[in-house]
Amino acid sequence: MATEFEPRVGDWYRTITGDNFEIVALDLDDDTLEIQYFDGMIEELDMDTWCELNIVPIEPPEDWSGSLDIERDDYGVDLEMHGNEARSSPLDSLDRED
Repeated sequence: MATEFEPRVGDWYRTITGDNFEIVALDLDDDTLEIQYFDGMIEELDMDTWCELNIVPIEPPEDWSGSLDIERDDYGVDLEMHGNEARSSPLDSLDRED
């Protein structure tokens, strides 16, 4: 099944193999578009190839780390904070330092 979706920068799709990608550039003069997969790889497609893709639209992923090639520990913050810890301001620690 060929795609009937008009490419727009910022739209996200999933291929039949489960790869998620975003359209990051359109060049109407050259009739090409660039897509960036969740893992960061960029690919240029011509419009004929785009029309032949078997894809479905998806919501942008909540976890944006894929294209940045970082691990959960690399965020530099505790993502599992609970209770009052989650509401404290990073500036609070400045007041406590001597």
